[in-house]
Amino acid sequence: MIVYPESDAEKAARKTLKRYQRAATGLLVFMGGLTVAGYAAPAAGWVKDGFGLEMLRAGARAGVVGGLADWFAVVALFRHPMGLPIPHTAILPAQKERLGRALGRFVSGQVFTEKEVTRVLERVDIPSFLANMLDEPGTRETITRSLLSSMPQMLDRLEDGRASAAISKALPHLVGGNSLAPIVAKALRSLVDDDRHQEVLSYFLSQIKDGLQAKEGALRGIIEDRVREQGGRLLGWAIGGSIATRVLLAASKELERVDPQNSTLREGFTAWVRGQIDRIETDPERGSEISQTIMSVLSHESVVVWWGDIWQRFRRLVEEDIEDPNGRIASVIQEAVDRMAIQARQDPALRQKIMDGVSKATFKALPFIREQMADFIAKVVAGWDAVQIAEKLELRVGKELQFVRFNGTLVGFGVGAALFAVLRLLFGVNAQ
Repeated sequence: MIVYPESDAEKAARKTLKRYQRAATGLLVFMGGLTVAGYAAPAAGWVKDGFGLEMLRAGARAGVVGGLADWFAVVALFRHPMGLPIPHTAILPAQKERLGRALGRFVSGQVFTEKEVTRVLERVDIPSFLANMLDEPGTRETITRSLLSSMPQMLDRLEDGRASAAISKALPHLVGGNSLAPIVAKALRSLVDDDRHQEVLSYFLSQIKDGLQAKEGALRGIIEDRVREQGGRLLGWAIGGSIATRVLLAASKELERVDPQNSTLREGFTAWVRGQIDRIETDPERGSEISQTIMSVLSHESVVVWWGDIWQRFRRLVEEDIEDPNGRIASVIQEAVDRMAIQARQDPALRQKIMDGVSKATFKALPFIREQMADFIAKVVAGWDAVQIAEKLELRVGKELQFVRFNGTLVGFGVGAALFAVLRLLFGVNAQ
């Protein structure tokens, strides 16, 4: 049996119970003494026997009977009166298992209701409580240490192929159809809106200029050969060099004319790019071509090898950084925790999401909690010693039950005296 030490509150309750028990017993003893005195006084000649004294004796006798009956009833709830194994006494210890089950059902069914839980949750500022927890240095350190310690396992799962296998299964579904086309179109449109596509065009123009300068001799020879092929050797010798010079000079001037940001070619290039974006969004075949092209690039052997090399370098950097408690990853985690604490206090949308999430999780788990709590209370009560459970219950309600003894004694006295008086006055019956 489980025996729990007595708390200070229980010690105080025990003192109060003893005080009321002594008072109720004292009243019972007083009634007994009054009964004895009611017979002894006239027998000793101290007072004259009469109607008043007889009524007092009748009331005192009834008070003793009522007090004893209620004492027996109160004591029989918790133990055998005077240690005698009288049937139907020590009721609560004998029924402790049933009492435990009933108490568990009452607490789980009447206290942990959705209405009561909702009222409690409404009074608790859970987001602020969560923010205060996140603000504590110990909490931040624990979160940071836990996440850092889990990094190697996360990297292992990525490297052993389980995560990559899942990505590989999902990737064909993502890029195998047109589902990637809207993403590509949105990204390209963002680049165009920020004029990033003009940087690409500028890069190509610069490469063409550099190529013309670097290959000028070879290009000049090609043009001269083409002139000779079309006009004959004599014509090629006469004007081939001049034509080559003019062609190269015209190409260079055209590139110079295109280069300014407000040139017609650049405006045309912007219009062409926007047209291609619209086509990607609206033309299923074009979207499919984009998806297949990206897939072929991602699955190319050189890209796979390049990714493996990048991954190994990334992993080494991560493993070195997580060894440092003041490293970059630790700083990022702590900053994220700090931002989360601030948002939990200041962001109404996040606060509402937290409250909704806690409420939803609580109500979902409420049936299980009720069942477990009812079983827990029943097991705890069943594990108590029979004497201990009687004492614990008596400490809770024993004070109020002593008033039953008070009332039984006083009511017995009053009813006994009144009954004697009524019978004597009506019938002249000696009720002694």
